[in-house]
Amino acid sequence: MLFRASATSVAAAALDSSLFLHLTEQFFHMHGYRPGPSEVRSWERSIPALTSALNDAGLGDVEVMLEYALPLNSKRADAVIAGVHPVTGEPSYVVVELKQWSQAEPDEDDPALCRIDAYAHPVLNPIEQVRRYCEYLVNFNGAVSDHPGRVSGVAFLHNATEFGVSGLREIERDDNGQLFTAERRGEFLDHLRAKLSAKHSGARAADELLTGRTVPSKQLMSVAAEEVRVREQFVLLDQQQVAYRMVLSAVRKAKRSDHKEVVIVTGGPGTGKSVIALSLLGELYRQGVTALHATGSQSFTKTMRKVAGARKREVQELFKYFNSFMTTEKNTLDVLICDEAHRIRETSANRYTPAAHRTGRPQIEELIDVARVPVFLLDEHQVVRPGEMGTVAEIRAAAAKKGLECHVVPLDSQFRCGGSDAYLRWVVRLLGLQPGGPVTWDPDDRMQLMVADSPEEMEAFLEGRRSQGYGARMSAGYCWPWSKEPKPGHPLLADVVIGDWARPWNLRGERAISGAPPSALWATDPAGFGQVGCVYTAQGFEYDWSGVIIGPDLVWRGDKWVTDRAASKDPVFNRSTSDADVDRLIRNTYKVLLTRGMVGTVVYSTDPETREKLRELVGAEREVAAV
Repeated sequence: MLFRASATSVAAAALDSSLFLHLTEQFFHMHGYRPGPSEVRSWERSIPALTSALNDAGLGDVEVMLEYALPLNSKRADAVIAGVHPVTGEPSYVVVELKQWSQAEPDEDDPALCRIDAYAHPVLNPIEQVRRYCEYLVNFNGAVSDHPGRVSGVAFLHNATEFGVSGLREIERDDNGQLFTAERRGEFLDHLRAKLSAKHSGARAADELLTGRTVPSKQLMSVAAEEVRVREQFVLLDQQQVAYRMVLSAVRKAKRSDHKEVVIVTGGPGTGKSVIALSLLGELYRQGVTALHATGSQSFTKTMRKVAGARKREVQELFKYFNSFMTTEKNTLDVLICDEAHRIRETSANRYTPAAHRTGRPQIEELIDVARVPVFLLDEHQVVRPGEMGTVAEIRAAAAKKGLECHVVPLDSQFRCGGSDAYLRWVVRLLGLQPGGPVTWDPDDRMQLMVADSPEEMEAFLEGRRSQGYGARMSAGYCWPWSKEPKPGHPLLADVVIGDWARPWNLRGERAISGAPPSALWATDPAGFGQVGCVYTAQGFEYDWSGVIIGPDLVWRGDKWVTDRAASKDPVFNRSTSDADVDRLIRNTYKVLLTRGMVGTVVYSTDPETREKLRELVGAEREVAAV
């Protein structure tokens, strides 16, 4: 929140421009940079329109909270008005989305989106936008979680005419999403009077909202229990069941005796770490235990949201990122499930982090502090970026520093790579991630492994498997430059060039372009086959057949692997990244890529000597051309 005062005070500050100076300075203090001209212009034009309406409605004593930050989220509501309901006498809150638009029309395909001349792409209908803000506030602020009727929402398009935006009202269906224009200003004033009393100050109600506990609401947990637990298809076996029960036991102890402990679940790819995470979430919500899921991967988080919240959109909000807890109070949650914990960073701060939050506090400590039972699920061989700190040793050390018990549960059986333990051992021995050196592949009946002599052969083979109904993807080490994404309608640039063969990288952004799926869906959308995936989009996912291109950053010379940092185009490697770290991270990258396939893997190296070594280890009769 950037500013809070009564409607009368806000209007007075806006009149002498001191409000906008304060907002600018507070914005700089929080974010470390000055707000853009468009942001300042929106304050200067929209806030006076809102406060004028409030004062004309006789509501000068209600409390106005400007740029209100939603809990555990980077989104901000333009304003939240706090007061007392004129009939019930209870706290009442109106979330306001302010727009300067003069006209807008609904998108032809989706009325939840709309189009305005100022933007090339559709944007969210402001009615839907403010409705979601209301729902989110109820779902995560304890002051209103048991009283959803205390929250309502309006979109105030103070420059618009009815003719210019009437089509947006197609989705206006409840009290959380009402739209008012300049022509219906009188109705807007009546609506505000119906929600807020002119006889009472809103200061106490604002205090209550700002001090509300940040936890998932009981209603949201009930919905999630149904969606996550009941729809869960997996049966937990052996060590999976042990890990599951250890977490539930730790939760019982925490409730019984104000106890806190850390649980670490380790396992290779496909050992069911995320299955455990989902099963735990469903059971914890069924028991009414406050819990959230978090990862450090945008692709993985978005996919988890899609899987668990396919039918109930609000369930998606239970899936957060590791950097969502920078300002959250200690032990706010009963349980925090940190999936893909090998992606934990040194700190949560990035270039977008408000300056006030750049404390240098380790991210591991933030995650441990936020819950009574923090759970970390990780694979140490999947650390692929400098600065990733998700290891058992790091988490143990952070727990010991706080005097906390730390239990480690190893998962042995795995379900990826056809359930082939032999294949996983072959991969880690191949890459030198376990001692003893590479060994010859001894085929089992669980996993198929082949070597391609060219990328054309690899792609043709995978295309053949796709025609048989299998899923397939091609991925590669980060050894080719990555061009900027083209404008919609333009072809993708083929950056991965090997001889006469060339294919584009997967997209980086959040929208589809030229038939290619957005980054987060590359591994799960069938249209992802046309692009080459990198480790950051492949990590955490699986597909039937995996084609892996080993680039010039990892080559076999004589009797050992040699990593060439100069051959890597990954921008995360900088001068401060040591050669030893680069070597380890490149090997881990190929470990991730080589363990995505469920049925089989086809591997190709751009280096002739390396291809020959792979043929020797895999067996010449298992070359793709011979299949």
